[in-house]
Amino acid sequence: MIETLKILFKRDLERVKEEINLFETETNIWKVDGDVKNSAGNLCLHLVGNLNAYIGIGLAKTGYVRKRELEFSSKDISKAELIHKIDETLKVVLAGLDNLTESQMKENFPLVVWDKPTEMEYTLVRLISHLNYHLGQINYHRRLIDSSKK
Repeated sequence: MIETLKILFKRDLERVKEEINLFETETNIWKVDGDVKNSAGNLCLHLVGNLNAYIGIGLAKTGYVRKRELEFSSKDISKAELIHKIDETLKVVLAGLDNLTESQMKENFPLVVWDKPTEMEYTLVRLISHLNYHLGQINYHRRLIDSSKK
């Protein structure tokens, strides 16, 4: 299970990076329009914050301090800086997963992420699902906001 999670987190964080790189106009990373309330940049920051807050602190034992409100209010961070944040987050996620054993997968996650303690395996699957959900939003955002074929 741990190896599968490492493959999936790596794949999906690389896809987030690819989506950010695919923006033709860098400022469009931060645009919103109509019912699209979260920009691709803010969704990217949210994913970085989420994974650093839970896998970083809980499993990799980093000193990360999450500032969730900034994940949605920060603007105009360069594409290069977003890519750097994704790369650093991937390192943290892989390091955190490397700290696990298969027997720990049935234990509780070291942090309470939701209302009550949850099993390690459940929590990690839910975190990868969260990543994948927002990856899809970033993809749609890019195609709606940045497409030169409009």
